[in-house]
Amino acid sequence: MAKLHKTKKKKRIAKTIGKAPGTDGYVGLKKRDKTDIEIHEFSKNSFECIKTNNVEDAFKFKTTEQITWINVNGLNLTQEIAKLGTFYGLHPLVMEDILNTEHRPKVDEYPEYFFVVLKMLYFNKEELFTVEHISLVIGKNYVLSFQESEEDIFDSVRMRISNPESKIRNYGADYLGFAIIDTIVDNYFAIVEDFGEKIEAMEEQVFVENPLASTPQDIQLLKREVLKIRRSVFPLREVISKLEKTENPLMEDRTRDYFRDVYDHIIQINENIEIYRDMVWGLMDMYMTTVSNKMNTIMKVLTIIATIFIPLTFIAGIYGMNFEFMPELHYKYSYYVLWGIMILIFVGMLFYFRKKRWL
Repeated sequence: MAKLHKTKKKKRIAKTIGKAPGTDGYVGLKKRDKTDIEIHEFSKNSFECIKTNNVEDAFKFKTTEQITWINVNGLNLTQEIAKLGTFYGLHPLVMEDILNTEHRPKVDEYPEYFFVVLKMLYFNKEELFTVEHISLVIGKNYVLSFQESEEDIFDSVRMRISNPESKIRNYGADYLGFAIIDTIVDNYFAIVEDFGEKIEAMEEQVFVENPLASTPQDIQLLKREVLKIRRSVFPLREVISKLEKTENPLMEDRTRDYFRDVYDHIIQINENIEIYRDMVWGLMDMYMTTVSNKMNTIMKVLTIIATIFIPLTFIAGIYGMNFEFMPELHYKYSYYVLWGIMILIFVGMLFYFRKKRWL
């Protein structure tokens, strides 16, 4: 019997089994030597950006009147994350979920902040599809964001913050949280569209005369990636709905209207994902049907050839027997007559098969 081995995902999940709720422990694979912290402090008339590796540098921004976005890159250095969480009064369960990259998207509402878990989808520098765990803490005048690596899709948010005419500079932290979430959701459209093009290209590959030997593996890989997208996006519908309907004073009425628009986008994305999911599921069936049809065509040709040669083989077998008294053998033109009969049978059967449209 073959031995079963733990997958990397099971090994990561196994680290959390038996631990008390709220226990800090990084569940992921990306390791960093230091924690990079990017701080954006702004108001309507001022803007400052600070980059540091010292988590204590972010403490002073909690009590300022300006809006602050603190973006933390690197989750494996749990002690640094714990310091920031302790200073900002984050619940131990929140800290656990920040470090658990396998957690599904969700939103938790606390008196002093919202805690949101999302999945950021993008193609990294090597053009590989990547799913990254993102956690947001949206407070009265601050937003904390936690991610695993330095790559992200928030350049547009940074540009809007640096623009004094943008809404972010004139709204509160709740709108900043919306802008980050909206950027993640908008990028889903690009990811889903890319996979739609891949599915269409795969359909063309399935129907070519000689599909590649790797086609089944490519379809299976595409299926896994679509499922990964679905797991990341599907729960977000409930998350956005809860943010839209919350009555917490941290969320202003004007920001709820924007979240309503994000909710519509999530509905559209989920519908597209379901369509592509069904298409991918059908790709393997189409491939197997195409291969089966080609095999049937080959078998039909071979069967027709065999059928034509059955009577010819029968005639050759009879006159190949070593009997002494076979009258036909003594005729002068027996050989040519026999060839004529065999050719006549061959042509007649070809004509019959073509008339039946078997050829």
